[in-house]
Amino acid sequence: MSGNQGMQMLIPLVNKLQDAFASLSVPLNLDLPQIAVVGSQSAGKSSVLENFVGRDFLPRGSGIVTRRPLILQLIHGPTEYAEFLHLKNKHFTNFDDVRREIEAETDRVTGKNKGISNIPINLRVYSPQVLNLTLIDLPGLTKVPVGDQPHDIEQQIRSMILEFIEPENTLILAVTPANSDLANSDALKIAKEVDPTGIRTIGVVTKLDLMDAGTDAREVLENRVFPLRRGYVGVVNRSQRDIDGRKDIQAAMASERKFFLSHPAYRHMADRMGTGYLQATLNQQLTNHIRDTLPTLRNRLQTQMLSLEKDVEAFKSLRPDDPSYKTKALIHLVNNFSEKFVNAIDGHSGAISVDSLSGGAEINRIFHERFPLDLFEIQIDEKALRREIAYAIRNVQGIRGGLFTPDQAFDVIVRDRIGRLLSPTLACVDRVVTKLSGIVHSCLEQMSSYPRLADEVERAINSRIRESEVKTKDQLRSLTDYQLAYMNTNHEDFIGFNNADPQNANQSAKQKLGNQSPGRQRRAVNTVICSGWLALLNEKVLRGGSRYYWFVLTTESLTWYRNEEEREKKFVLPLEGLKQRADDTAFLRRPNFSLFHSDPKVNIYKEFKALDLAADNVNTRDNWKGALLRVGVFPEKSKQVQEEEAEDDLNQGNNPILKRQVETIRNLVQSYMKIVTKTQLDLVPKITMHLLIDDVKKYLKSDLLPILYALDANRLMEESPEEKRRKQDLVTMYNTMKEALNIIADVTTHTITTPVPPPITDDLFNSEGKGDGSSQRSATGPSRPSVGPSRGSPSISGSGNSPALQARVAPSVPPTSRPLNAGPPPPSVSVSPGDSYESNNNAGLKMFDPMANYSGNTTPTATNNGPVAGGARALASLF
Repeated sequence: MSGNQGMQMLIPLVNKLQDAFASLSVPLNLDLPQIAVVGSQSAGKSSVLENFVGRDFLPRGSGIVTRRPLILQLIHGPTEYAEFLHLKNKHFTNFDDVRREIEAETDRVTGKNKGISNIPINLRVYSPQVLNLTLIDLPGLTKVPVGDQPHDIEQQIRSMILEFIEPENTLILAVTPANSDLANSDALKIAKEVDPTGIRTIGVVTKLDLMDAGTDAREVLENRVFPLRRGYVGVVNRSQRDIDGRKDIQAAMASERKFFLSHPAYRHMADRMGTGYLQATLNQQLTNHIRDTLPTLRNRLQTQMLSLEKDVEAFKSLRPDDPSYKTKALIHLVNNFSEKFVNAIDGHSGAISVDSLSGGAEINRIFHERFPLDLFEIQIDEKALRREIAYAIRNVQGIRGGLFTPDQAFDVIVRDRIGRLLSPTLACVDRVVTKLSGIVHSCLEQMSSYPRLADEVERAINSRIRESEVKTKDQLRSLTDYQLAYMNTNHEDFIGFNNADPQNANQSAKQKLGNQSPGRQRRAVNTVICSGWLALLNEKVLRGGSRYYWFVLTTESLTWYRNEEEREKKFVLPLEGLKQRADDTAFLRRPNFSLFHSDPKVNIYKEFKALDLAADNVNTRDNWKGALLRVGVFPEKSKQVQEEEAEDDLNQGNNPILKRQVETIRNLVQSYMKIVTKTQLDLVPKITMHLLIDDVKKYLKSDLLPILYALDANRLMEESPEEKRRKQDLVTMYNTMKEALNIIADVTTHTITTPVPPPITDDLFNSEGKGDGSSQRSATGPSRPSVGPSRGSPSISGSGNSPALQARVAPSVPPTSRPLNAGPPPPSVSVSPGDSYESNNNAGLKMFDPMANYSGNTTPTATNNGPVAGGARALASLF
C-alpha cells in the first residue's frame, strides 16, 4: 500500500479500538490517541462539531448542555447515518432523533438535575461530507452552579476535563471565542496546565463575526499573541438568530467562506481559515499524531495480549455443552475450594497477609488470647468472692454458728464459679463459628463465576458448621457437668484445708519456693507473658510527645526497650502493688490504658504516679489487659465497690473467726478454680478443634462432592451473565488487539509522516513593515513561496509578499526538522489532502492547500493517484 493509504487506515484503527474497549467489562488503559475539545460554556464547541457533520444533532440550551463526554467518530462514507455504541445495529437517519437519544442517554446516567458524569457516549457518524476524524466533546467550563447542581460543579467539570486531556497521547482542541480576552481563555489556561510547551494544543477561534467594530483577531490567528506550536484556525459559526431561523449549515459555511474572503484583516489567510480547513487540518494532525504514537501503542498492545493469551486459549478449548466438561469443572472448583479452606486454617496459604491476622491465626487468637481474658474477667473480683463466702458460711451454719470451717461452703462457691465458666466457653465457640463462616465466604470468591454453585456450597458448609457447633457446645456443657459432678480435692495441685489456713499459707508458700532449685526460681520469675510495641504517652518524660517502645511483660516486672532486639533497656517496672485502668476516651484516637500503684503516694516512674500506655487497636489493648490480669495486675474498683468492701471488712472485723474461715475458703476456692480454669483453657480448644474445625475439614474432603453430584450439574455450573460477558469481552479484546497489531505493522512499514512542529521562538515574529517584498529567512529554514489564492477566490494584490505572512508559521503545515544551515529540503512522498506538501522536482516545495477543491461543500477530493486496491480491501475487511 502507498504511504497515504496506510495513514488513512490509522483513524479507523483507533476508532475500532476505542469502540471495542469502551464496551468491554474488563478495564484496559491503552491511552489511545484522540482529540479532546475543551472550552468555556457557550464558546461554540458544539457548533464547530455540527459544522463538521453538516447537521444539527447536538443538544442546545442554557446552562450546561454537554453533561457527559461525547466521543464523536466521523467516518467518510457513501451514505449518511449515525449509530450509537449502546444501540448497536440501529441506524439514525433523522438527526433530530440523534439529539433526543443523546439527551435521553445523558439523563439515564446523570438524571435530569443537570448533574455530570465521566462515562462517555460513543456516537459514530457516516457521511460523504466528512473526513475521517475522532473528537471528544467535553462539558464546558463553568463557575456558577445551576438548578440542583452541586456547589462544586466547577471542580467536578475541571476534574473530568483533566482526566481526558492529561494523557500524553491526547491532542487538545482549545476553543476560544474571539469576543473575549485571549489572556483569560479558560480553554488555553487548562490546556497549558497539562501541555506547558503547547506541543499537543490546537487553537480554534470562534465568533470572529461578533467582535467589536474596528477590532480583529489577526494577530491571534497569525500565532503572535499566545503562540502554539500547532497554531490557530478561525471559524465563524451560526448565530442564535440563524439557528432559530433554521439556517442550513451548508449555507452557513458558504457565508463563513464569504466572510473570510471579504474581511480586510483575514482575506490574506482565507485559504487557511474556516470549518473545512479546520476539519482537514485536524484529520492531518490526528493521523500524524497516531502515526507518531504507534511504537508506544504497539508495545502496550503486545503487553496486554501476552497477559490475555493464556486465558483466551483456555476459553477457546472449553466446550460448555459437554457434560464431562461440567463434571470436571465441578470437581476442580470444589477441590480447589477445599484446599484453599484447609490452607487458610492451617496457615499454608500462598497469599499470606502481612498487615493483619487471618484464617487460622485469628482462631488461634480466640483460643489463647480472647478466651483466657474472658475467664480471668470472671475471677478478678476478690472482695465479691469474700462476701459470697461469708454469706455461704453463715447460711450453712444457720442459727447455731460454728467454730470450724464448713466444707459445704466451699462446695457451694466452687459450683457457682464453675457454672460461670460456661458462658465465656460457649462465646468462644460462637467466635470460632463466625470466623469459619468468614473463611468459607472468602474462599468462595473463586466460584463467583458460578453463583448457583457458590450458593449451594456455602449453604451446605454452613449447615454442617451449625451441626458441628451444636455437637461442640453439647460436649462443652458436658465438660462443665463433669466438673460439677465430682470435686477432686485430692488433686496434686490442690492446697488442701491445712495449707488453706491463713496462718499456714505464707509459711507453706515459702517452704515450697525454698525447695525449688535456684534455676527453677529464676525461670518462674523471668517467664515472659507478653511482648510487643506500645506507645508511652507521658509528654514530660518523652519531651514533646508519645514514642513507641518494645515492652516485655514477665511474671515479676514490665520492661521496655528501644527496639525488639532488647539490647538497650529503658526501664524496669516491678509489678508488685500495681493496678490497671482502661481509658475509654482515646488519646489521638488510640486505645490506651494506665498502670498505677495501689498506694496513691507512690510514684511508679520517676515523678509520675501513673504510666500511660497506648496500643494501635482495641484488640492489642485487650490482649495486654488480659496478660496483666494473668500476672496479678487487676483493674481498680469503682467507689461503690470500695464502699461495699469497706462495709464488709467492718462486719467481718467484728468476727475474727468468720474472717479466718472466709480466708480459708477463699484460698481453697482460688486453688481449685485454678485447676478448673487450667483444664478449661486446655480442653476447650481441643474439643472445638476436634468436633468443629476438623469435622468441617473431613466434610469437605469426603461428603461435599457426593451431595453436589446429587443435584443438577447443568444448573450448578451455569455461568453468571457477568462471567459470560467477561469471557466474550476477553476474546473480543484479544482478537481486536491482534488485528490492530497486524495493521500497525503494515502501517509502520509503508508510511511516512510529517514530524511535530518545532518550538515557537521569538524570531518567528518579525515586526510587520513595508518591505520591498524580498524574501525573509525564518528560524525554520528557507522561506517558502507565498500561497496563491484558492480556486474560485479573488486574487489579493500584494498579500503574497507581506512580511507578516512570510514570518507567520501556518498552523497546519508542520515544517520538517532540519538544521538552519541545511540546503534545500529533499522532495517528499506524494500525499493527499491529509498531508502537508506536494513534491515537484522542478518547481521545489509548495504548500498544499486543503481548500483548493472546496467550493461551498466539505466533500474532500483526493489529489493523489487514487487509493490502492489492497489498502482499500484491508480497510473494508476491518469495518
